[in-house]
Amino acid sequence: MSRCPSGSRTSAGASVQSVSCGGFAGHAPAYKHCAGVRLESDSRTVSNSMTYAIIKVAGKQYRVREGERLLVDRLGSEEGATITPTVLLVGGNGAPVLDPEDVKVTAKVLGAVKGPKIRIGKYKKRTGYRKHTGFRASLTQIQIESIGGKPPRAAAKPKADRADAPKEAPSTSAASAELPARYAEMTVAEIKSSASGWGIGALDAALAHEQERGKRKGAIAALESARALQEGES
Repeated sequence: MSRCPSGSRTSAGASVQSVSCGGFAGHAPAYKHCAGVRLESDSRTVSNSMTYAIIKVAGKQYRVREGERLLVDRLGSEEGATITPTVLLVGGNGAPVLDPEDVKVTAKVLGAVKGPKIRIGKYKKRTGYRKHTGFRASLTQIQIESIGGKPPRAAAKPKADRADAPKEAPSTSAASAELPARYAEMTVAEIKSSASGWGIGALDAALAHEQERGKRKGAIAALESARALQEGES
């Protein structure tokens, strides 16, 4: 058994006391400023309808009615923004409905607030240990604007019919009439053997045909070499 610093042979464990601000004069009870608490709302804004909804905000569930104000854990939305929390249940008019698909709850962010300070005191017996700290919750105040069906989606605008661009007719060179007979049916080997006997006009027409349609590299090379020979002889 170890001896404690105070001299006693039995050391008492450190005790911790947590005192809310409700225990101090001049402060409102802390439970009035916690997340999920309904605030005093204007009676003119609270709906008299019995319809209520259970929504999910920041991982917590709240039972709300139209016009009510409540505090929730701090949200990232700016003041004045409109949020649509997840609706878990709707009731009041008839049997309650779980996870409704056609009901939407709209809430408005009124601003970010801080909860009152919760003072915490720690001490240890016979050691002179004293420590005081505090905590203030970061909260957001929201007001329920409406509970109802989702607004109808705007009808999708019909896409403008794209006018089919007139297809350009294949360009035919003036020299296409001078193509050698049955040129379209000839193989590359036949073109190589026959190109030396064609005139310059026929060679130009065959080259234009290959560059526009055929694109056979062997035929183009044979026609270019045959044309070069024709120009050299002339």
